[in-house]
Amino acid sequence: MTDVMTKQVLDRLLLTGAAGALGRVLREGLKPYAKTMRLSDIAAMAEAREGEEVVPCDLADKAAVDALVRGCDAIVHLGGVSVERPFEEILEANIKGVFHVYEGARRHGVKRVVFASSNHVIGFHEQGQLIDADCAKRPDGYYGLSKSYGEDLSRFYFDRYGIQTACLRIGSSFPEPKDRRMLVTWLSYRDLAELVRCCLFAPELGHTIVYGMSANRDKWWDNSRAAHLGFRPQDSSEPFRAKAEAQPPLDDADPAKRFQGGAFVKMGPYETL
Repeated sequence: MTDVMTKQVLDRLLLTGAAGALGRVLREGLKPYAKTMRLSDIAAMAEAREGEEVVPCDLADKAAVDALVRGCDAIVHLGGVSVERPFEEILEANIKGVFHVYEGARRHGVKRVVFASSNHVIGFHEQGQLIDADCAKRPDGYYGLSKSYGEDLSRFYFDRYGIQTACLRIGSSFPEPKDRRMLVTWLSYRDLAELVRCCLFAPELGHTIVYGMSANRDKWWDNSRAAHLGFRPQDSSEPFRAKAEAQPPLDDADPAKRFQGGAFVKMGPYETL
């Protein structure tokens, strides 16, 4: 199944989760690569500018998502709950929502999706362990479980319907790393935008899992299986090392120090009864 992107500018690109921190970054960073950016979120967004369409949408609403996807050439799917929360909250946007996105893509012939997965799909692997895209999934919470589901769902839609997907196991994308763990997991905003661009225009995407990290000194993740994307990060966490290492270290008995998922491995449970 092939889907060669012969041009470097799309007619219409859908960006979900456009009101979030990374959505705002990609709203600007991807603008050169689409004649029209269709921006969507359940939260308030800045008004549409030239070359933009602002379309509020609840990802749990299947009909609304179907209409949202119609007429788009590709989808960058960031929408959903982006932190660990009770399962009931995760279910609506992260599980139902990603299903609705792929159903919309199937119905309207969209053949390429960039899915914002997360390092929390593999959060219970130990820090210092080098893993690649074929490692066992070890989600560290309901959020990680939802992203693991999204990866499996995208694989199903590739195998059955030929919808190509890049699953970005995003590390920690912030202006700068906040602690020792993020010295390893940090992904700069510039590298994030470049990674998404590579996924949108790689001649053959297939179903690819790629770790979202900058060119940091220390590595837990091996991206050799995603080499065909042509992604070459330009930034590194090294300039922030002294600041991060000036913070008090975690106790050796703290699970957040042992596992790659950091603090996510000890959040919850959430009592809802």
